[in-house]
Amino acid sequence: MSNYPLNELLIRGTEINYLFICPTKLWYFAKGITMEQESEWVDLGKFLHERSYFGEEKEVQIGSIKIDFIKKGDIIEVHEIKKGKSMEKAHEMQALYYLYYLKKLGIDAKAILDYPKLRETKEITLEGREEEVEKAIREVEQIKSLPAPPKPVKTKKCKKCAYYELCWV
Repeated sequence: MSNYPLNELLIRGTEINYLFICPTKLWYFAKGITMEQESEWVDLGKFLHERSYFGEEKEVQIGSIKIDFIKKGDIIEVHEIKKGKSMEKAHEMQALYYLYYLKKLGIDAKAILDYPKLRETKEITLEGREEEVEKAIREVEQIKSLPAPPKPVKTKKCKKCAYYELCWV
């Protein structure tokens, strides 16, 4: 497997997610500058999370990762609840990171991205994608080590971002 021992995997899934959304957002978040508590979009996501999938144990913390919920069966299913698909690559990489992390613990699992608002799911497996996850881990580590945030790049995602004022006002 990889060159990342479990004790070195201190990255949170949110950091992998933010890498694919915005490196500037990742840097602020990693430095403890959190703006999500002010965001109506984050509130909507939390509402969907709380009102969906009754009966499941939610927010399962394992080491440095926090999984929305897990279903146990023949194979463990790691579920991530997401509002929409506009940031699907970020969602997918976050789920892959969880699978990678669990594999380091000797747990084989698959991930399910749940889009309750769209009534859709997407299944994800780690098979053949470990190098992609390791590359993302290296990129997160590199951004977190910077003395200042990377220069923001304005995109249509910025308007709904909790960090908008930090970057653009």
